[in-house]
Amino acid sequence: MATQRTLFKGGTILTLDAKVPNLAVGDVLIQDGRIAAVGPNLQADDAQLIDAAGHIVMPGLVDAHHHMWLGAMRRMMPNVDDLFAYIDVVAEQLGAHYRPLDMYLSTKLTAAAALDAGITTIIDACHSSRSPGHTDAALDALEETGIRALHMVGAAMDKKASAAHLPADLQRLAQNWNNTGSLVHVGLFGQLNLDWWKVARELDMRILTEFIGDLAKLGPEFAQPGVLGTHNIFNHCTRVPLETWKLLADTGVNITINPRSDALFGFDDETFAYQLAVDHGLAPALGVDLDTAFGSDMFGEMHALFGQQRSAMRYRRFRGEVDAPAPISVEAVLEAATINGARAAGLEDQVGTLTPGKQADIIMVRTNGVAVFPVTNAVGTIVHAVERADVDTVMVAGTLRKRGGQLLGIDLAKLNTEVTASRDYLLDASAYRADLFSTAA
Repeated sequence: MATQRTLFKGGTILTLDAKVPNLAVGDVLIQDGRIAAVGPNLQADDAQLIDAAGHIVMPGLVDAHHHMWLGAMRRMMPNVDDLFAYIDVVAEQLGAHYRPLDMYLSTKLTAAAALDAGITTIIDACHSSRSPGHTDAALDALEETGIRALHMVGAAMDKKASAAHLPADLQRLAQNWNNTGSLVHVGLFGQLNLDWWKVARELDMRILTEFIGDLAKLGPEFAQPGVLGTHNIFNHCTRVPLETWKLLADTGVNITINPRSDALFGFDDETFAYQLAVDHGLAPALGVDLDTAFGSDMFGEMHALFGQQRSAMRYRRFRGEVDAPAPISVEAVLEAATINGARAAGLEDQVGTLTPGKQADIIMVRTNGVAVFPVTNAVGTIVHAVERADVDTVMVAGTLRKRGGQLLGIDLAKLNTEVTASRDYLLDASAYRADLFSTAA
């Protein structure tokens, strides 16, 4: 079998690996889906050449928490600030009518939008696994788009749904998807159900819990040895008591936060979940959370994290807290959007940095846009200036998924027609009335 090689040539290289130097001008060689070398003046005469001059080449972004099944409900509730009003609409009214087809189309739309924005890995927090058929539809959509994904199977939130197929269906899913070489894997969106956790752990699955401190508590049973660990992902983690933070830190769980969503619903306060995680020695990752208000891109989350942390910490300092944490750096923000997310997904040895031997999940970002040039600081440019339109090239496991600013292998016109029809079906079936111009929450 012929060796497949691709050479990104002459770009500014951001490796995110302290042991692999960044390069003002350098190359990245890809061989058989993995990073073979990073350095200046690499030679590979038989490789496909990608001219990276005038671009930043870096690891793909990792969206560490996203309810991908909400794709058809984009911006349906842009002003909502009541979690239970949100649940009523997306779960009780529209979600109750989801067919496997709607699950497939929403997930495919979200995956396509993620790839377009330079997201190469996504943790799909599916709290709408209404049946094995719905789960299979979502997994098929992920596989077809070519994104790397960890699909977290969870009970649907509406009262009409049955979870009788869970957790038993996890074994089938693990056998079908959790294989070496598969881009798509399956975990459990298990909340605090320890009976379900036990099944997931026997299958070596990661476990996701959405955790808001004044809505849920960790009882003493969670402090038992082996219950919590690096297999756990806790999302939000807002308004969590300090003794619970100590337990999370001592057991090494993964923390993900959603800067825009946490602000939208008013989950967080000036203590700031991201900062509390850092203060306890953890490395929080970023997620978009939902499309009912936002777009599927990590640039917005990076902007929000930088501004929110600086605002929260300066408020604490102005209030008289002399030892308030230092302002966040753009380097920390970018790590939260790359390697920290890879760690949350259990993929830190595979993706998240441009390290030889890792999977070739790479993006190339144009720097010739009027909002971007001249590039004086590469990390600051990515965190503060770049947008999805600047993402020129996206590669996942050595396969190009976007090139020259255009997604490959996805018929966007067809997808638009299909998703719009899915949304209209859901609105008709639920009798929910969406207003094109309403500003009501």
